[in-house]
Formats: sequence, structure tokens, C-alpha cells
Amino acid sequence: MQVTELSAEGLKRQFKIVVPAGDLSAKVDERLAELAQTATLPGFRPGKVPVGLLKKQYGQALYGEALEQAVNSSTAKAIEDRGLKPALQPRVDLKQLEEGKDVEFEVAIEVLPEIGKVDFSGVELERLKASVPDKDVDEAIERIAKANRDQKPVDPARPAQKGDSIKLDFVGSVDGKEFPGGAATDYSLELGSGSFIPGFEDQLTGAEVGKVIDVKVTFPADYGAAELAGKDAIFKCTIKELHEFVDKPADDELAKKNNFENLEAMRKAVSDRIGQDYSQISRSMIKRNLLDKLADLHKFPVPEGLIEGEFNAIWARIEEAKKNGQKLEGDEENMRKEYREIAERRVRLGLLLADVGRSNSIDVTPEELNQAVMREAMRYPGQERQVLEFYGKNAELKDQLRAPIFEEKTVDFILELAKVSEKSVTPEELLKAAREAEEDQHADGAPSTAP
Repeated sequence: MQVTELSAEGLKRQFKIVVPAGDLSAKVDERLAELAQTATLPGFRPGKVPVGLLKKQYGQALYGEALEQAVNSSTAKAIEDRGLKPALQPRVDLKQLEEGKDVEFEVAIEVLPEIGKVDFSGVELERLKASVPDKDVDEAIERIAKANRDQKPVDPARPAQKGDSIKLDFVGSVDGKEFPGGAATDYSLELGSGSFIPGFEDQLTGAEVGKVIDVKVTFPADYGAAELAGKDAIFKCTIKELHEFVDKPADDELAKKNNFENLEAMRKAVSDRIGQDYSQISRSMIKRNLLDKLADLHKFPVPEGLIEGEFNAIWARIEEAKKNGQKLEGDEENMRKEYREIAERRVRLGLLLADVGRSNSIDVTPEELNQAVMREAMRYPGQERQVLEFYGKNAELKDQLRAPIFEEKTVDFILELAKVSEKSVTPEELLKAAREAEEDQHADGAPSTAP
């Protein structure tokens, strides 16, 4: 095998490789000898078929097999001998392919950049910390009590009013034609809940049991179903029952109904959950700030092929959103430029985090991967077993859960080395800061990384 380096510009490498015809012939002869030991053809005993006859019948296929093996193995050896780390699969271009002659082909690859040792001790970050005030717990308990209210029929009879629960049948139509998903039977609706499109519930206020009412509404311009967006519709509603809610006091009985020992235990659980929510928001913010700083501090070159792949994935989601009727701001040329910058940022951060993780022996344990599978299964109540079986049979799909775990562990590692100060804030200040960060952020800063 002869390897000639044709070019080396930035992260791109190109080689010409020549595989002698004799090497391929030897491989073909070797495979023919193996085949001759077991081959069967009419008129010959097993293992007694002449090699020349086998070559005539199978030679072309065996040559193709030998060629593929030679290209793959010689390409891998050329890369290994030079200590290169390909970012993507090498591109092979066959230049000379004729049986009996040397095979010539060119290999083009992009290699991963050398990132080098990274010092995180100079990275300064601020972690916002919010305590859980009693009023937040009180409001959450009130919501639980509201969700557990009893209902009783309105007696004596009266027209429906805001806060009542009505049971109704309805059939919706646009331009006199019914549409999919526009009808329901025995549907329970709390008036004033805002569950339906604007104007629907208001027109049911004052309705009486047994009455049929035509509710006229206009679907919002940004309605999820594009075929209904902005359209006028009429819903023929039949009022079947009218109930009013009976408030539940926040007491031990309410707590026990929700599987807590008493009200105090429920309040603690609620406080802990809210605290976890605040911690998660704070974590997301400091992670985003960290990634912003890392992106600004590290400007190493990024393989164009990886950028293109990431951009294509982003743009495919945009095209899908457009098909679903979502209107996007800005012209396509500027959007493509912006999202290509986002793609480059994501790839650069992904390479950086992957390199930091590998350099510091950060790995995902089988236990962590199994816990991720369990969390995924819990997202589908009643189908947990099927989800677990599905992941058990699909190792590649299960392995996709590895990347986000690896990323979080690497971020934790970096945060331990960075200079992190804490600032106490109110929940309102925390949420405001999170909203402002979201508005200012052009990229989501969530690179796809893997060990």
C-alpha cells in the first residue's frame, strides 16, 4: 500500500492511496480457497469443485468484496499511522478500478481540532439562590384544595355563572361543515377556566340545563391546527347538567386524600418541590452563562462537516414548523446565517465538553443510564413496562440517553473548578432574570455531546 498526502489545510486532509493489484488477487485467491472447501455445484462432490470454475462463477463478487475490504482497511491504517482523529466518515473517491491493475483512490477527511488543556479557574459565575416563601406554599396548597373540590347539582335551578361546572355536548362547524376534533359528548367544563378558545365560555354564561346554544367564535390566527387558524366557527352546544363547586379546607383530611400523613407533611413536600423547581431554574441559568463564557473564550476551528450536519438538523425542524403553519420572523437568508452561527456554536461547545469529559475520565455508569431509562418510562403512565422493554431491545436508542447525562456531569465538573459566587434573590427576581436571559439568548446553548 502506498499513501501520498495531497493536501493538509486547516482541519482538512486529503490522501491518495494505491493498493497493488497483487494484494487484491491474493485476497481473492484466499477466499476462493476457503470457498472451495465447502462449495457444491451440480456434478461435483462437496469440496471438490475446481477453483477455476468457482472463480468463473464467483470471481467478480469476491473481487468486489476484496476491494471493499482493501479500501476500508488501507484508509483506516493511513489515518491511524498519522494519529488523526476523523470528525466524520472519510469520503472515498475511486480513481482507477480495473481488475488486474493497481487500485487508486483518494480519501478526504476532516479531523477533530486539538483543543489542549483548558483552565477553568478564571471563569467567574454567579448562582442565583431563591428560598421558598410561605406565600408560595400557601398558593400551591390552595391549588391542591381547588383541584380536590366536590361538586353538587345547582339547586334550586338557575342560569350558569362563572365558576360553575357544566356538562355539555357540542358539535363545531366551519362554513357549515363539521371538522375533526370539533365534537364531544358529556364534556365537563368549568366556566371561566380559559380551557377553550376566547369567547366560548363567556357565551355559555347564563345558559340553562336543557337549552341548545349556538356559540360563535373565531379561532386565533396562531391556532395550532393551521386549517382552522383565523376561521369563524359555530359550536352547537347542548347543556345537560349544571354543578357548583364546594370548597375544600386545607386540613389534614385534604393531606391524607393526597397520600400525606398530615397537612404539615404536605406543606413540606410542596415546599421541597417548589425549591427543586427554583434550583432547576438557577441551574439552567448558570449552565447557560457558563456555556456563553466557554463559547467566548474558545475559538478553535470547527469541522465544516459537523457544522453542516448540525445546521441541517436545525433547518429541518424549521421547515417542519413552517409546514405546520408556524410563521417565522425575518427573511430566509438572514435566518440561515443566524442558524448557521448557532450550529457552529453548538458544535464547538459539544467538542469542548466532550474533550473535557474524556480528558478527565468522566463517564456515564450503567446505573445512571438505567435511571435515565426509568425516568423516560415514567413519562408514559400505564405504559412503563412497554417503554422499558422497548429500550431493552434497542441498545442504540438507549445509548442516546448517554449524551445528556455526560454533558451534565461535565458541566458539574467545570462548575467545581470555576469561581462561583452565590446571590440570594426572591423568587420573583429569579423568574425575571430567567425570562430576561431567555429573551436575550439567540442560541439555546445545549450542545449535543457524547463521550
